[in-house]
Amino acid sequence: MRIDVVSIFPEYLAPLELSLIGKARQDGLLDLHVHDLRDFTTDKHRSVDDTPYGGGAGMVMKAEPWAQALASVAEARGVQDSKPVLIVPSPAGERFNQALAYELAEEDQLVFACGRYEGIDERVIEWAEEHFTVRPVSLGDYVLNGGEVAVLAMVEAIGRLLPGVVGNPESLVEESHSDGLLEYPVYTKPASWRDRDVPAVLLSGNHGKIAQWRRHEQYRRTAERRPDLLESLDAGTLPRADRTVLADLGYDVVDGQLHQRGDGGGQAPA
Repeated sequence: MRIDVVSIFPEYLAPLELSLIGKARQDGLLDLHVHDLRDFTTDKHRSVDDTPYGGGAGMVMKAEPWAQALASVAEARGVQDSKPVLIVPSPAGERFNQALAYELAEEDQLVFACGRYEGIDERVIEWAEEHFTVRPVSLGDYVLNGGEVAVLAMVEAIGRLLPGVVGNPESLVEESHSDGLLEYPVYTKPASWRDRDVPAVLLSGNHGKIAQWRRHEQYRRTAERRPDLLESLDAGTLPRADRTVLADLGYDVVDGQLHQRGDGGGQAPA
C-alpha cells in the first residue's frame, strides 16, 4: 500500500518512523510519503491561509496550494485503474472505526489531507472528487488543532492490518472491536501480585473454558463501558451460556437483537 500525507507540519508525522509502522516501511510493506504543503505555494511568504469570505473568526486554508499538492501526489502515482482514496480528517466526517480501518486497508493508495485553522476551502474538496474518492473522516466528537493527530491514529490502525505488519496475525482477531465487542482483560506472570490473583480459569489449561470465560468477559466489559456496541450485535445465534450472561447483565434477545431491560442506561448491574 502507498500512503501520502500532506501537511504544513511534516515533522509532526515523524512517529511513523517508529515501532511496527516504521518497520513496515523499512521492510517495503508500506510505501509512505509525507509532503510539505508549503512546497506548493508561490509567494515569498509561503502562505497557505487567508481570511474567510463572509467574515468570522480564524483563517481558511487556500485552495491553490492544496490543488497543486494533491495533483502532484496523483501524478506521482502514475496511471491506475481506480482513483486513490483521499481522506480529509474532519469533525464533520464519518466516524472512524475498526470496520472502516479494515475497509481502507484493502485500498492500493490512501492520501491524507491534514487541514488546519478553520479548515480547507470547500472548493478543494469539490475539485478533488474529480481525481480521488473523497472521504471526510472523524476520529470522534471533538475538535483538534489539525489533522495530523488523526492521521497518526488512522495510519497506525490501518497499517497494522496489512499482511506481514503484525508478527502474529491471530492477535488481530482477538482484540477490541474485531468482533464488535471490547477485548477481554489480559494477565501475565506472576499469578499472584499484591494480593491480587489471576482468574483461576486462566490457569486451568482447559482451553474451552478459557475461551468461554474470555467471551463472557467481553460481554461484561462492553456492557459496562460501551453498551452502544451491544445494540448492533447479532444475538440470534448465541449459545445458551452467552444468553445467560447477557441476561444477568440486563439484556434479553428479541428477534435476534439485544434489548436492555429497565431504564436503558446500558450499565452492568452492581
